[in-house]
Amino acid sequence: QVQLVESGGGLVQAGGSLRLSCAASGSMFSINDMGWYRQAPGKQRELVARITSGGSTNYADAVKGRFTISRDNVKKMVYLQMNNLNAEDTAVYYCNADIKVSWRTSYAPFWGQGTQVTVSS
Repeated sequence: QVQLVESGGGLVQAGGSLRLSCAASGSMFSINDMGWYRQAPGKQRELVARITSGGSTNYADAVKGRFTISRDNVKKMVYLQMNNLNAEDTAVYYCNADIKVSWRTSYAPFWGQGTQVTVSS
């Protein structure tokens, strides 16, 4: 069974940095795009950053220049380096990956359980 497990969240002061990690485990054939989303209280879940299997990236405007997404295809991990954090970055951050569990299946989205990031001002 495929699982995505995030780590690295926590409490940080404004201007500080955090690095989130997400590990994919279980039986799978291949991983396509991976990404990070976030959901603040009372708001919808939104895209933070995504990265293709070839390393192409895209970012939400709110995080461009501050956040960097990367991945390790061998380790089946995706990372989010977050710098110069501000209070508006406070949210639960979710890892997402499009995974083909076998050669027969299509790619399907999988989600982690989320990790809380709280930025104090």
